Amino acid sequence: MLSLLSIRNIVLIETLELEVGKGLSVLTGETGAGKSILLDAFGLCLGARGDASLVRQGEEQGQVTAVFDLPKNHAIHHTLKENDITVEDQLFLKRIQTVDGKTRAYINNEPVTVQFLKAIGSQLVEIHGQHESRALLDAETHRNMVDLYAGLEKDVKKVASSWDKMQKALEELQIHEARLTEIRERADYLRHAFEELDKIQPLENEEEELAIRRQVMMNAEKVVGDLQLASNALSLSGGLNSLKSAQGKLERHPESSAALTDPVLKALEQVLLQADEATDVVEEALRQCAFEPYELEQTEERLFALRAMARKHKVPVMELPGMMARISDELEALDAGENRVDALKKVLAEAEAAYGTAATSLSEKRHKAAVRLDKQVTSELPPLKLEKARFLTSVETVEIEDGGRHGLDRALFMVQTNPGSRAGPMAKVASGGELSRFMLALKVVLARKMSAPTLIFDEIDAGVGGATASAIGERLAELGAGLQVLCVTHAPQVAALASGHLKISKGSKPGKASKGNNEKVYTSITVLEQTERVEEIARMLAGATVTKEARAAAEKLMLPQP
Repeated sequence: MLSLLSIRNIVLIETLELEVGKGLSVLTGETGAGKSILLDAFGLCLGARGDASLVRQGEEQGQVTAVFDLPKNHAIHHTLKENDITVEDQLFLKRIQTVDGKTRAYINNEPVTVQFLKAIGSQLVEIHGQHESRALLDAETHRNMVDLYAGLEKDVKKVASSWDKMQKALEELQIHEARLTEIRERADYLRHAFEELDKIQPLENEEEELAIRRQVMMNAEKVVGDLQLASNALSLSGGLNSLKSAQGKLERHPESSAALTDPVLKALEQVLLQADEATDVVEEALRQCAFEPYELEQTEERLFALRAMARKHKVPVMELPGMMARISDELEALDAGENRVDALKKVLAEAEAAYGTAATSLSEKRHKAAVRLDKQVTSELPPLKLEKARFLTSVETVEIEDGGRHGLDRALFMVQTNPGSRAGPMAKVASGGELSRFMLALKVVLARKMSAPTLIFDEIDAGVGGATASAIGERLAELGAGLQVLCVTHAPQVAALASGHLKISKGSKPGKASKGNNEKVYTSITVLEQTERVEEIARMLAGATVTKEARAAAEKLMLPQP
């Protein structure tokens, strides 16, 4: 709950430290004292849109800080942890507004986006006014409120999970069918192309090897004679024979001649070794030149056939083996794909059935919950002087094929202000005063199931008085039994039932306010004690002049109700 609201240099507020306790607290004061300024400042801290006009005249910036006490089990801890914000027992929200229109937002002194500040603020505080009700008037949230009221969170998650599985199965089927359709459209071409490639059986790097072999064979006739001459020169029948004979004779000389023979023997050994290596190279070259006359023709036919096939399919020759493999895979996929379609259709049918069962069950529970909600809210209306009015939750259900992740339903809160009149959305049918009371009745019922820990009501009692105002006060006090409630009110009946009372007032003090005026206007808030509360409530009853009768009436209002 909110424990402290600190405001600096916002409109008429120079410095304000507001401590708010548990239960129902009321904020009262003369018209124009600055109650709306206080709410605007608080809204700024909760992520509302900034405005340079909020900065107090003569100041460079204004600042609002709200401190909240958080229980350790509050769901907001998880959100904060995901965003690397450490929180213990207290949470600090801060917003700075500058005169140039810019704002900065912080949570526990960590800079955050205004969007994130607003998301956190909405989990901590709800603000309701005569002409605004935020989520309660937003039709997009009504279905979620019915679910929370009826405790259907697990059912909603089950439906969402079933929907996700169904969508995944549908996506897989659609992707597979699209691929099959594409393959079917190319099936004749693929089969013909595969037959051609299968006949030719292209191999990896085959073009390069064939081209080299073809070139060798074409050049063979030109070089074979010279290669044979080289072979003859290296054969033992030539000079090498004489060298080997000389080597043998030199090896038989005694060691005493080693100084002369060893260098020669070493040189002869190197010459003979290189000659042997040269002989092997020449012989390999001669072997490559040795081919049958038809081999060149076959090589050229194969090479030209590969190149013709590559031109036909507009790919390099080296890619033909890969292309053949891909076509083979596509044809296999076509054959296996038909069976895969049947399997995927079965998975989808099972997912659709599971979604239909879960969504139908959730829809039935929503309809039953709507009846209970209508009965409870309507029962709250007579004390609020809406005896002839009815609250109605319209739950529209679509067919399963038109459902969504949320299920099959759309919920809308409606009211009927008089018997025989047509029911319609609250925001369109109810007047300003009626709307406030409808919203209060709904909030009283929903607060038992769901609510932010702090509720702000801005003049929810506007336009009513007497017993109706008392009934509003009683329901606000009831909300305050489990939540922190702050109500801006002009009704003494509401103020009398509060456990805490704050008075806002506007005054002036010496300062540089404007040209020709040496006084500075400011707004302040005072926490009222018991005797001060009597005086304030008496003022609310009597007006400018507080009489003994008004004080007596105030004391009577503040007495515990029988």
